[in-house]
Amino acid sequence: MNEGDKIAYTIGVDLGGTRIKAVLLDVGQGVVVNRLTCDSLGSEFEGWKIKIKEMVVELQTGLDSPIMGIGLAAPGIAASNRQSIALMPGRLSGLEGFQWSSYLDRSVTVINDGQSALLAEVYYGQLKGVTDGFLLTLGTGVGGALWLNNQLYGGKHHFAGHLGHLSIDANSVDRGITSMPGSLEAAIGNESVGKRSWQHYQHTKDLVMAYENQEPIASYVWLNSVRQLAIGLASLINVFAPEKIVLSGGIANAGESLFQPLNAFMNCYEWCPMGENVPIVKAEFEEWSGAIGAAVAVIECKN
Repeated sequence: MNEGDKIAYTIGVDLGGTRIKAVLLDVGQGVVVNRLTCDSLGSEFEGWKIKIKEMVVELQTGLDSPIMGIGLAAPGIAASNRQSIALMPGRLSGLEGFQWSSYLDRSVTVINDGQSALLAEVYYGQLKGVTDGFLLTLGTGVGGALWLNNQLYGGKHHFAGHLGHLSIDANSVDRGITSMPGSLEAAIGNESVGKRSWQHYQHTKDLVMAYENQEPIASYVWLNSVRQLAIGLASLINVFAPEKIVLSGGIANAGESLFQPLNAFMNCYEWCPMGENVPIVKAEFEEWSGAIGAAVAVIECKN
């Protein structure tokens, strides 16, 4: 950057199921200048949108140059013009169709939260310099996004990338929000821990802790879940032939308790015709990838 050049600022907001995270990003340097977070405000969307406006105002206070725009990451499918979330059934009533640019009186680019997490890794993290790769978000559910031929692949209506809804058990009687039986999301997402463990555990953190203490039921449930994750990843490798896979979200924070058995199972299921395993790595930015990627989306996903 030459002397006198202005810093290019963008704001990224990640609207999650339990928290809002927001960042002020120096896009050129890839530096988070400021970050804010707010814990759950309950289920009323009115409170969420008011808090987001307050956070956006706070992040702009005292800047020496105006922001280029705002990116907002949220669960669901973004509208074709990226002005709103077009479809998000069952959560945050009021989010669907809400026009963020009008509400915040600034240009806002709306993006799916899995896609935003991917963009953070592509621009500044584990997928930088990668031509073909994908990311899975392992949290309450399982999301994802695809980076193919050096671009974010959205497919028709920005719908592509719902990797958590890959079926790995076609005989299951349980169907998720996409009507897919036996999804990858059901196999390892936090929301299904109680059902998978016969109500012995309710959260992945507790399940992993019990696994680390060698409790038999926890060991069986966790290792079986990781095995199914490996089957899903191996299937996706067969379809997309990526250079690298990134895992993000709270479950990825299990560290070696996740990656050690996952690598062992991948050795059972991954097809390596050229003798090379696909690297599977933890996301660089962990819980902040959604907000950082939303800030990047202002540049990458122009309306």
